[in-house]
Amino acid sequence: MHAQIKIPLKEIILATTPAKKSASKKASVSEDAARANRERPTEPVPYKATKEELLKFYRDMLLIRRFEEKAGQLYGLGLIGGFCHLYIGQEAVAIGLQSALTPGKDSVITGYRDHGHMLAYGIDPNVIMAELTGRAAGISKGKGGSMHMFSTEHKFYGGHGIVGAQVSLGAGLAFGHKYANDGGVCLAYFGDGASNQGQVYESFNMAELWKLPIIFVIENNQYAMGTSVNRASSEDQLYRRGESFRIPGIQVDGMDVLAVRGAAEVALDWVRSGKGPVLLEMKTYRYRGHSMSDPAKYRSRDEVQSVRDNSDPIEGCKAYLAEMGVGADVLKVIEKEIRTIVNESADFAETSPEPDLAELYTDVLVEQY
Repeated sequence: MHAQIKIPLKEIILATTPAKKSASKKASVSEDAARANRERPTEPVPYKATKEELLKFYRDMLLIRRFEEKAGQLYGLGLIGGFCHLYIGQEAVAIGLQSALTPGKDSVITGYRDHGHMLAYGIDPNVIMAELTGRAAGISKGKGGSMHMFSTEHKFYGGHGIVGAQVSLGAGLAFGHKYANDGGVCLAYFGDGASNQGQVYESFNMAELWKLPIIFVIENNQYAMGTSVNRASSEDQLYRRGESFRIPGIQVDGMDVLAVRGAAEVALDWVRSGKGPVLLEMKTYRYRGHSMSDPAKYRSRDEVQSVRDNSDPIEGCKAYLAEMGVGADVLKVIEKEIRTIVNESADFAETSPEPDLAELYTDVLVEQY
């Protein structure tokens, strides 16, 4: 028979009775006041682009759109193997953000929907398409494919297949910038699905403790791998996810390239001034399935068409250009130029040789043995 431990009734009452409401209310008020008094980035405003800048934004977004459409065609023909995640619909995010970076100084890391980010950083479409088709001329020698592209020359660090893993690596890149005192900033992208991963929050904590120069970017395309963010996340206002780590968050219209660029300017000012990380939630939308193998039956065609009709980033940029007096004839010339570039990249990818069998044994270890 177990001996009974007698706990005085007074102690039980003390343990189970909630604190007085007045004390609780005071604590809540003081916490709210502290949060309100905490320094935050300024509210972003749409970027005031010149006509030349806006034309470049349009051209760069169109390059991503046509490149991804071509990649989808090559996948359908069996020329691209494995998984293939297209960036169609999200072009304003990569272009708006990365147009504000300093190439050769700032670093970029993302997940496996990575073709658009590479194009946005000025990497040759030929070597990207060749990588997609697994050719020796590919940027990762044909061994990375769609999900694992990499270019240290351009400070583009992947292309990562493990959901959310790139966030911790991004914090490491930011630590590298701070340690080297090179003035660089890391732009670390991840999606709404990855925002529920544990390592993301470990990275948030370290980044804020060490005031690392990093911009965390949640590309909220609404459906992760196929589940609506409203069903998968108890807090679906994802820009708030850094608050418990004192990382300020900003929600941005990720379908408007000028809104994105405006937010990039504010975020970069904050981070470069040594105030630590910032979190940008880009409200965007992918037109295709999670990958080429996803029929996307979790949403209606009408929903997708409605976004295309009302929020398409390229059509929105066209409207801005029209306000600046840019005519359809100018845009037709750009369209023709882009189609030529994309077709040439596909021809290059199809005609380039496959890697030599000896390549199976390279890049496995740091040194060649």
